Amino acid sequence: METEYKSPSMSRRQLLAAYMKARKKALCLGVICIVIFLVIMLLFYYPVDGIIYASILCACAAVIFSISDFNSFIQRHRRLERIQQTDHLETDMFPAPKDLIETDYIRLCKKLTARCDELASVSEAAQEEMIDYYTMWVHQIKTPIFAMRLLLTDTPSQKDQAIAGELFKIEQYADMVLSYLRLDSHYNDLVIRRQPLDDILKQAVRKYAPLFIRKKISLDYQPTGAVILTDEKWFLFIIEQLLSNALKYTPTGKISIYLDNPHTLVIEDTGIGIEPEDLPRIFEKGFTGYNGRTDKKASGLGLWLCRRAADMLSHTIRIESEPDRGTRVYISFSSERLRLD
Repeated sequence: METEYKSPSMSRRQLLAAYMKARKKALCLGVICIVIFLVIMLLFYYPVDGIIYASILCACAAVIFSISDFNSFIQRHRRLERIQQTDHLETDMFPAPKDLIETDYIRLCKKLTARCDELASVSEAAQEEMIDYYTMWVHQIKTPIFAMRLLLTDTPSQKDQAIAGELFKIEQYADMVLSYLRLDSHYNDLVIRRQPLDDILKQAVRKYAPLFIRKKISLDYQPTGAVILTDEKWFLFIIEQLLSNALKYTPTGKISIYLDNPHTLVIEDTGIGIEPEDLPRIFEKGFTGYNGRTDKKASGLGLWLCRRAADMLSHTIRIESEPDRGTRVYISFSSERLRLD
């Protein structure tokens, strides 16, 4: 996310002080010239009235020139200030240079801008190449995973079920890698439209059904009959990550999915909960907290990715939890209310 630069607004007095500082050499030279002029006129016994008239005329000319130059100074400052607040810097937006030094600065800015554009292009190309590679890798790695699952179904046993569970985790981690790479990329190919909420929830439940059965965790799913404005792929990713966390940290009991109000979905579990001191930081990248320190394999990326994806979809996500009493995750669709069918 780019941070917009905002120049502090300066008062007219501050601008005058800045102008005096910028023109101090010229002002000093002007004062010295006036003093020399007056001294010479006095030494040669010019009439006092002539000296006074000449001084007044010089002072008036100096004031008029200074006011004009000061107004020009303010206009150039305001224009440069507006340029600083734009998203993309274009050197053609600069005021016309007044001298050789300003011309040199503009040439330098053009060179730096061109270099930045070149580096941005190289970085974007490298990002695209990396995404393409990992996309291919994920699809390739799923082939042997699927083959191993077929082999395990021939002679099912308790050991085979455990291996199938680990294969499921491998596939989930591979998908997380792909989502991580695509999150900040223009490849996230968002398709925002009205989606039946139950269709998305059922996809996630079907995917994790074997894990529910294996861990003997019951599911209390209450159909919502709602339609939301979202991207199906990314919203499904959020639900899957939240279900994965709920299953991971719920040794026994149940997981509930229901609407808390017409525009808030809740995923609730009866698991081990989250420590109060960890709650404020659970959406930070890489933060695992007490539960993560207990589970050495926790990466601290799941909830961070959920928050990033929710922000991208203009949804909000928050968590309430108590140790040994379970966790409730609230997903609100503030961009548009749910329409109940």
